[in-house]
Amino acid sequence: MKITRLETILVQPRWLFLKMHTDAGLVGYGEPVVEGRAHTVREAVRELEEYLIGQDPRRIEHHWQAIYRHAFYRGGPVLCSALSGVEQAMWDILGKSLGVPVYQLLGGAVRDRIRMYAHCGGATPEEAASSARARVEAGYTALKTGVGKVPARLVETPAFVEACAARFAAMREAVGPEVDLAIDFHGQISPALAIGLARALEPYHPMFIEEPCLPENVDAMVTVARSTPIPIATGERLFTKWGFRQVLEKQAAAVVQPDLCHAGGILECKKIAAMAECYYAGVAPHNPLGPISLAACLQLDACIPNFLVQEQVSLGEGYLKQPFQLVDGYIELPTAPGLGIELDDAAVAGKTGHAWKNPHVYHEDGSVADW
Repeated sequence: MKITRLETILVQPRWLFLKMHTDAGLVGYGEPVVEGRAHTVREAVRELEEYLIGQDPRRIEHHWQAIYRHAFYRGGPVLCSALSGVEQAMWDILGKSLGVPVYQLLGGAVRDRIRMYAHCGGATPEEAASSARARVEAGYTALKTGVGKVPARLVETPAFVEACAARFAAMREAVGPEVDLAIDFHGQISPALAIGLARALEPYHPMFIEEPCLPENVDAMVTVARSTPIPIATGERLFTKWGFRQVLEKQAAAVVQPDLCHAGGILECKKIAAMAECYYAGVAPHNPLGPISLAACLQLDACIPNFLVQEQVSLGEGYLKQPFQLVDGYIELPTAPGLGIELDDAAVAGKTGHAWKNPHVYHEDGSVADW
């Protein structure tokens, strides 16, 4: 079997889909994208054609090594995201060629269904509580929200901390103690402020605090983690197993969040999960992207013992011929070959093209803030 063509499609709202065509008639799906840099990653995928065209797509590890190591300048979001989408597509083809889901090729399923979480929020405590309640009524048993009013200064007022806590408290009261409720600091908070916010949130038992501070300085995150009993989660901006090494070795996080569209693909994230298992850390794959990304995540979630919960923003309605179905907060284990999905090409054709960019965020004094 040979790869004959790599087809990329810009898909609204901010996604990039890949179709890997073969001379056997099999087509593999992948989602190679960096949010706000879809055109850049699209070009990176095109640059991989010279190597990939004519290759057997079933030699997944070999091609991963060649693409990653022969770049000389390794890693980074663009190369790793292009590689991730290509790797997903190769696994899809391999699974389809053998008639089995990808997770069957990675050791088999260790669970029967996969727990999902939804995003919720609102500008006021009342709006946030209403949003959380609506997600629970839709069937979710796990939710995630943000801090609220941002950007934050390096040191904030008591009013800022109290407002964040009041908003989270309203959501906790709205959904009760049986629902998991996480909060994402999105790397917008300084380590010192993160410690103060965490202490204010402790009475409401967050499932985890995501990216309490920026991930470049692992020791800063260790300081935050040691200051609170709330589990710390991080990893959406880390690439490959090497990016997660220090986070795990220094026990900076109790939950790692590799993004299968950024961190190197399905097998690389399984390796990251195995590393995390040694440190008794859970895995909650990051996924604010499209249905191909979700399909790849589900294959990983099915076969790793330390899976915690899966993020998603789309179950595939309007993109897949058979969207995923939520049942009591879970998606049943996929059983179709490969990634287990089929794009609805007619529906996708009506959603092509976008120029989504990351917003520019500024402090009150006009200086640049983290987004």
